[in-house]
Amino acid sequence: MSKSHEVEYCNLELRFDRRLIRNFIKALIQEGYSLYWNENEQQFIISIRTGRKLVKLKFQRIGERYKIVGNYSFKDEKLAELMEKMIGDTRGHAVVKRFKDRQILIENIMFGEIIRMVEISGVEHKVLFQKEPVVTVEEMMHAFRSKRPDQRIPVLRMELDYELATLSDALQSGDLKAAEESKERLKDLRYEMLLLEM
Repeated sequence: MSKSHEVEYCNLELRFDRRLIRNFIKALIQEGYSLYWNENEQQFIISIRTGRKLVKLKFQRIGERYKIVGNYSFKDEKLAELMEKMIGDTRGHAVVKRFKDRQILIENIMFGEIIRMVEISGVEHKVLFQKEPVVTVEEMMHAFRSKRPDQRIPVLRMELDYELATLSDALQSGDLKAAEESKERLKDLRYEMLLLEM
């Protein structure tokens, strides 16, 4: 990647076991990165030297598993590739922003797959790709009417994901009114999810 390229990873939701961290460290060493790591009861930190910059990846311990925490920005192409491989391998969620020559490409990733891709160039905002939902309209209508949690929760998750994407778009475009409306809708959806999961 040239100096004008940068990749930023936000809202990461990756959960995995210790084996994946070992494989990630092994891949970094094979690519020739200078790195070190340390661990305590709460987290595992990998510090990677990329040129003059030191990148610290933080993995929070959750029982026997780990979750990556924080937002990260790389100008190193190989490191970005390894990060994206980890998102795919863990079937994780992320928002990936690619900055190149006054253009931003935003990818919304869920379960390791791109579900939405938006290109921002100046004030232009263009949706390049949006994955169609795998649930039919009839199934959604039945689930909306249903009071059974096992039928409602999957649809509610889709609603939450859609509303998060809507909020992200509103914040990117600076539409504060739409962002506030989206936040209110998210509060309602969150409350419903908490009731269903009790």
